[in-house]
Amino acid sequence: MHCGRFIDRGLTRRELLSRSANGFGALALATLLNEQASAAGGASLPRAHFPAKARNVIFLFMDGGPSQVDTFDPKPRLTREHGKPISVKTHPTQFNNVGAVLGSPWKFRPRGASGIPVSDLFPHVGARVDDLAIIRSMVSNFSEHTAANYFLHTGSGLQGRPSQGAWATYGLGSESRDLPGFVVLNGGLIPPGGIDCFNSGFLPAAYQGSVFKATGAPVANIAPAEGSAELQKRKLELVRALDQGMLGRVGNHDAIEAAIANGELAFRMQTAVPDLMDTRGESAATLRLYGFDDPYLPTQIYARECLIARRLVERGVRFVELLCPSVGGDRWDQHSGLKSGHQNNARAVDQPIAGLLTDLKARGLLETTLVVWAGEFGRTPMAQGTDGRDHNPFGFTIWLAGGGVKGGVIHGATDDYGYHAIEDKVQIHDLHATMLHLLGVDHKRLVYRFGGRDMRLTDVHGEIITPILA
Repeated sequence: MHCGRFIDRGLTRRELLSRSANGFGALALATLLNEQASAAGGASLPRAHFPAKARNVIFLFMDGGPSQVDTFDPKPRLTREHGKPISVKTHPTQFNNVGAVLGSPWKFRPRGASGIPVSDLFPHVGARVDDLAIIRSMVSNFSEHTAANYFLHTGSGLQGRPSQGAWATYGLGSESRDLPGFVVLNGGLIPPGGIDCFNSGFLPAAYQGSVFKATGAPVANIAPAEGSAELQKRKLELVRALDQGMLGRVGNHDAIEAAIANGELAFRMQTAVPDLMDTRGESAATLRLYGFDDPYLPTQIYARECLIARRLVERGVRFVELLCPSVGGDRWDQHSGLKSGHQNNARAVDQPIAGLLTDLKARGLLETTLVVWAGEFGRTPMAQGTDGRDHNPFGFTIWLAGGGVKGGVIHGATDDYGYHAIEDKVQIHDLHATMLHLLGVDHKRLVYRFGGRDMRLTDVHGEIITPILA
């Protein structure tokens, strides 16, 4: 706004190109391209650099850090030396309370045709082990939850960077016209670091994660306002006109452009979200597969998350993240009470995850859906106190399935204690590079100019984990 004595300057060529490339026009173009691609049944993604193996990602975030030596990385030495001092040099831990070696309370058994050993904590997921690429040599740069969560989600331990889901939707758009391209399903626990784990950072605001509650009203104010549909449509048109008028006066402005895009999307979501969350059309067999009938409430909640994730993928949502339900204690963060804490957390997610993998495969969706299971770090092989484990970023386990990943394979290894990665070490940046690669995106070419340089999810790091690619 000004006093009227000045004439608004026109757009410079740089500003015009910037607005066309990064602004509302780009969102409209991405939507148009996606609709055309979907209508044509094309196999290529809108802005992929090369043919993609995966069209969608489902990220199963195990908040708190599951213990690798109690889940997917058996270490007989821990059993043999249980209660004895650990015989290797230890690092300072989160609470610097280093106890004796702690053997796993669970037995490992060979599963599937591949014979990969999986803990009794995961009998259902273990039955799907032939679909999994298990990485036993993950490392992180951070041993504290908040920084490690930012690092896993954004490639930086600092607050304010774009999440992996934001990068995926920025790079590829969404194939869903009526739902956000990046959806976070909240089962009850927002991780340390808060919703900045799902932020768009310096990317346009329209790419941030949209948090849906798994139970109750999924989105605030999703029900249409009182009055006729025509009245609401006219209100939306008025708001759009006001926003676009402001945009014309102030020039390229991310917040205004995002408000326009989000307002229109919110209008369409009033129909799409209730339909998405209504599972009454699912068969009784499907509901049982996911664990809807389990007497344990956290299992029911996560079962609903997993089923909704499948339905989101079917509707073209690019990136879906699932958060853990509350089990009445802490997350996978058992500094004490390892046996009961891990048992409860595993019971909540085991059958629903296996049901998701089974259902995706039966529907032909696993081939094009990348499923990633990961916490922000692992746990120590020695006890904290007598019956807990502290944080361990030096060697832990994650797994991937579907979307161009080999099944029934193990990549990397930790030492005999399960303490340090010693073979084919995998960084968080490598995981991000691989996820983008499977989506058809070169992580070195997916960049956004900010702060005077080209920024990317993998910063200046990242190597594709080629041995696990199908």
